[in-house]
Amino acid sequence: MRDPTTPARALLDELAAEFLRAPDVEVGTMFRSPGLRVAGKIFAFLGHDDRLIVKLPRARAREVVAAGTAHEVTMGSRTMKEWVSLPFDDDDLDGTLARWRDAAHEAHEFVSGAA
Repeated sequence: MRDPTTPARALLDELAAEFLRAPDVEVGTMFRSPGLRVAGKIFAFLGHDDRLIVKLPRARAREVVAAGTAHEVTMGSRTMKEWVSLPFDDDDLDGTLARWRDAAHEAHEFVSGAA
């Protein structure tokens, strides 16, 4: 089981506190990892390698991967076309939080249908 006190988990908890103010957002799990749901659908979760994994529109996912700011997510042998992962940088917690926050907001808008 993951140590709930890791720096990456602390950043996710900080994001969760912000998102939980919005209607229909709740904490949930994806693959036994903590995450955020809107209207019952996961839009962001913490991967086992301390990366934030978010769901974005397919074109936007390709764009952030091409820019080098995120990585494709592969489950088994299948690359997930709408899911990307953002790295955790232990040397830049503020920068990591800012990048994660921006991506989580995009994911929330996409999954909630607001985009």
